[in-house]
Amino acid sequence: MVKKLEDEKLMTSYLKKHQLQNVFPKEMESYLALYSYEQGELICHQGDSAGHLFILVKGKIKVYTTSVEGKTLILSFKTPLEVIGDIEYIQEIDIINTVEAVSSLTVIAVPYKWLKKYCENYPPFLRFLLGIITQKFYIKSDFLSFNLMHSVEVRLASYLLSHSFDEMHSLVTGVHTTESLKDAANLIGTSYRHLNRVLLQFNKKGLVERRSKSIVIKDWEGLKEIAGHSLYEKS
Repeated sequence: MVKKLEDEKLMTSYLKKHQLQNVFPKEMESYLALYSYEQGELICHQGDSAGHLFILVKGKIKVYTTSVEGKTLILSFKTPLEVIGDIEYIQEIDIINTVEAVSSLTVIAVPYKWLKKYCENYPPFLRFLLGIITQKFYIKSDFLSFNLMHSVEVRLASYLLSHSFDEMHSLVTGVHTTESLKDAANLIGTSYRHLNRVLLQFNKKGLVERRSKSIVIKDWEGLKEIAGHSLYEKS
């Protein structure tokens, strides 16, 4: 359940931890709010009206889009520090993608209304926003290179690990539904049929166990050895 956290000390600690103390002018301090979300809850939904900038300061999110036919495509996983709603704020458009909590998480919510009043011409905030957006372009470029240069085995191992741990590398889940496999295939840039062949190989090696409606990870270290580093946590 979404919960507002009335804790000034906690807010101050997050601002300090992520070097955000000077991003906003003094007039904005009373308009910053902390919210916590549980695993599976939505921070924002594709197509809804955008009204807040969310700064992820703890936990992990999943970003995905849904087609008119109702098909979903996972675009990325994100860990702190990440901003949700930056493009919508600049372009003044509705929410582009749905953002879901992969683990329990905490965000700083900032109303657009007060951003426009106090931060439109505030250099520290503008530099912060520019840094976040250019980093997204850089990571996306890195992500595309990763998909082109690595085997499906590496990409799938990376995906399974990214979807299982939070930003502190604590286990969130070791079970993946078979319904999500088509989304996984789209994210890592392969066919659903090829992905199933690789899963069969993983199953034979004892890395995962294929059940009727789920994939259960059995050998974490084995997957980590294949993945090397889990780029999908940053993409």
